[in-house]
Amino acid sequence: MSDPGANPGKRSTKAHAVLEQMGGISGLIYSSLPVLAFVPVSQLFGLTPAIVSAMGIAAVILVWRLVRRESAQPAISGFIGVGICALIAYVMGESKGYFLLGIWSSLVWAAVFALSVLIRRPVVGYVWGWVNDHDRDWRTVRKAVRAFDIATLVWVLVFASRFVVQHHLYDADQTGWLGVARISMGWPLTAVAALVTYLAIRSAQRALHAHDALPDAQSENPGMAQPDAR
Repeated sequence: MSDPGANPGKRSTKAHAVLEQMGGISGLIYSSLPVLAFVPVSQLFGLTPAIVSAMGIAAVILVWRLVRRESAQPAISGFIGVGICALIAYVMGESKGYFLLGIWSSLVWAAVFALSVLIRRPVVGYVWGWVNDHDRDWRTVRKAVRAFDIATLVWVLVFASRFVVQHHLYDADQTGWLGVARISMGWPLTAVAALVTYLAIRSAQRALHAHDALPDAQSENPGMAQPDAR
């Protein structure tokens, strides 16, 4: 296993890569633009023009990201996501249907992240492991697992709060406020969760570095007391 503490610049890059895999700031901005168009257009001109405007903006974003040579996968998946939301709204014949996929997706992600903590397989840890050359040694270091548990639980709170608030607004037929909630619960909450995730990754990497350094110290000093396995 590579030494996670040997290169602070590399460590920061890895933490940033984890956040990008979980959406990233640019992904939040891009995902908000179709919503910013959909809600006012639907209220002023109706459902069909709103769908056309949202899909048009999603198409422009797709082309823009590809031209900038950004990763194709999030660009394409973002466009498909807007298309599915627009299709649901069209089939239902209601503007609020545009938000249905996001609402229930939040519940699913909250459940998945919470379950991962319960079985001591925190999602954030596995995302970090995937970015870090599929390294799973972190599962043997209790402090690293605890750090990833905390970060994963913060994401549970983010997803759960989005579901509760937006589902309530959906049931109340508050399409305008749904748009506000979708955006306001996007950037601010994700920023907090991203900060906690970054700090958790740094803490986990320090724990891994200390764990890796222990055998070297013991080999240099055979009489060194063994740590309490408990």
